[in-house]
Amino acid sequence: MRNKVPRQSRGTATTATVTDPALVKRAVKAAALGNAMEWFDFGVYSYLAVTLGKVFFPSGNPTAQLLSTFGAFAAAFLVRPLGGMVFGPLGDRIGRQKVLAVTMIMMAAGTLAIGLIPSYAAIGVGAPILLLAARLVQGFSTGGEYAGATTFIAEYAPDRKRGFLGSWLEFGTLAGYIAGAGLVTLMTALLSSEDLLSWGWRIPFLIAGPMGVIGLYMRTKLEETPAFAAELEKAAREERERPKVPLREMITGQWKSLLLCMGLVLIFNVTDYMLLSYMPSYLTSELHYDETHGLLVVLGVMVLMMIVQPFAGALSDRVGRRPVIAAGCAGFFFLSVPALLLIRQGSLFAIALGMGALGLLLVCFTAAMPSALPALFPTRVRYGSLSIGFNVSVSLFGGTTPLVVTALIGATGNVMMPAYYMMAAAIIGGVAVWFMAESAGRPLPGSAPAVETQAEARAVPAA
Repeated sequence: MRNKVPRQSRGTATTATVTDPALVKRAVKAAALGNAMEWFDFGVYSYLAVTLGKVFFPSGNPTAQLLSTFGAFAAAFLVRPLGGMVFGPLGDRIGRQKVLAVTMIMMAAGTLAIGLIPSYAAIGVGAPILLLAARLVQGFSTGGEYAGATTFIAEYAPDRKRGFLGSWLEFGTLAGYIAGAGLVTLMTALLSSEDLLSWGWRIPFLIAGPMGVIGLYMRTKLEETPAFAAELEKAAREERERPKVPLREMITGQWKSLLLCMGLVLIFNVTDYMLLSYMPSYLTSELHYDETHGLLVVLGVMVLMMIVQPFAGALSDRVGRRPVIAAGCAGFFFLSVPALLLIRQGSLFAIALGMGALGLLLVCFTAAMPSALPALFPTRVRYGSLSIGFNVSVSLFGGTTPLVVTALIGATGNVMMPAYYMMAAAIIGGVAVWFMAESAGRPLPGSAPAVETQAEARAVPAA
């Protein structure tokens, strides 16, 4: 796991970096597959929320059990900024690859631990306490995961294909969600309610052990990104250690970009967690929809999103990140209420149509954000500043979405709250898009232009 300069061809007459297609492909696969494993773990927890409420919390009010389960879910997001403040600056200091390997280990360990915790009936209050502890480990490790993975792909990708290649990160996320949802759906269909409640729920969490080993192997085989390697080379030429950037500088020195990042992440994650994490429970608890059919609908929406994802990423390279993200914000503002009314109509076709519309709008974010967010920050603070901005926003608005919306429905009795919540997020996201600069086809701040061929490199003006 020592630092290595990636086998990149440097343009001799220009400052451009000619990317190695094999290395780029390996980097994208490792980041996307690792992200898939991470979000398989989180997805399973969401889709088993009703069952986990019965396992880990006292029997009684089903709504209270669901709120308690989502409360533990949200607690993991409260420690994500702490993880970001630790892993982000560390990634800027010692390298992206090392930190991504560590986050993989911690996430797998936390998920495996959940599968081993005894139920509330067996050990009483110790069960929810241990569940919370495991979730905190997951949340802390995830604080360094997404920002690191987006940084890794963005710094490897050629400028003209950064949107397309970055979109595969969320392709991996969707694959992880689909694997988690598919497994839960299969278990729900094959196991009796008693077996699922007794032992079946443990199976997805126990799978995390071998999955973590695979993910760790892939990440330890990666080389450092060209941008970070260039930073190391510069320090070596000057015969000095790479200076440590204070955490304060990552925040105060980048405050404008941090605000933009938080606004973009807010709309991205509120809609993401609303659709992929909360809606299965909404269909079951609020609409009394059959649990298996509800999961199948969400599974179908995610498959649709996966199909569209790379094409939307490529579109962001052609027309720009801003138009794609702006289209998503406008869509959620105007279509959230009609989509939820369709879902509440109750028929399978109406639910699929409403969920499918929201899924396609969400692709505007999942396809463009992995390339747009790293471009907000320069190389020397990219991992750290992005980790802080991303995780603060996710903690305050994204991961708390299921808990807040469930509580709002309980307090007001208004079952349209999910739509109103997404509309409010769309307004904030739209403001962020208005102020962000276009980054499609341009070098990352603080990095040399990245191209695919020597001919492109020769066409780049010399520094």
